[in-house]
Amino acid sequence: MVTTLALAAALSFALGNVLQQRGTLETDAGADDPRFLVQILRRPVWLAGAVCQAAGWILQAVALDLGPLSFVQSITTLSLVLALPLGARLTNQRITGTVVAGAVAVTAGVIIFVTVGAPSAGTSQPSGTVAFAATASTVVACVVLSVLARRRSAAMRAALFGAAAGFAFGLQGAATKVFVTHVGHGLLGLLSIWSTYLLVVSALLGFALQQTGLKTGVLAPSIASSNAVTLFVSVLLGIVVFGEALGTSPATRVVAWAGLAVALAGVAVLATHAQAPPLSEEPGGLAVD
Repeated sequence: MVTTLALAAALSFALGNVLQQRGTLETDAGADDPRFLVQILRRPVWLAGAVCQAAGWILQAVALDLGPLSFVQSITTLSLVLALPLGARLTNQRITGTVVAGAVAVTAGVIIFVTVGAPSAGTSQPSGTVAFAATASTVVACVVLSVLARRRSAAMRAALFGAAAGFAFGLQGAATKVFVTHVGHGLLGLLSIWSTYLLVVSALLGFALQQTGLKTGVLAPSIASSNAVTLFVSVLLGIVVFGEALGTSPATRVVAWAGLAVALAGVAVLATHAQAPPLSEEPGGLAVD
């Protein structure tokens, strides 16, 4: 049940990302002009993507209520694999042989991590102090990555903004896991817990960073880095904040972390080889380099 919900969330996120990217590319303001964040709200295709993203978050929230943070976030990372062919069709992304290899590495790494690491559940009510420390660290990481993204190539800028969004989304996933346990307590109950406000702030921060990455026009590194960093941050938060256990022995933990490293290597490949196509081109298919 948890796996099915997480896969459904991954599909919703993939379609939402592609539709939102098309919406960002249709705006008049440039990538460095924050006005595009207002202009996208008038693009029907972007709004359709937002609906898909909202559906994905609901599916993800239900999955997080039933399963470990590390496990659910690992499965939703596979939205990258689903987004690439959708991007080739809807936003003219060129999927080269190298990009396919990077996507395969990300997929294989995630599968190894999930099957060998087998993250187990921990607490759903972590300490507020630990959560505050995680929040502060996330904000610092987002600021540093955003600064580094300035004056970079389109692919690298997309990857860095995607990574920054990944930190925010990892924090959002953790806040969601706490938030869903209080949903039945009514509005006043939700307004009295820290996870509600952390959820809103992390979601808005992730939104701004992700849209900035998508605005570069390069889908693969933006989505790949976002998903991989979200997974990495979620694993750390799952272990440190929620007390989740990874692996049943030192050997399985080593293999699980190796799988995560393979996924990150795939992200690096995607970030350095993807190219940004003009939106006016006809949708293309696979191009092998």
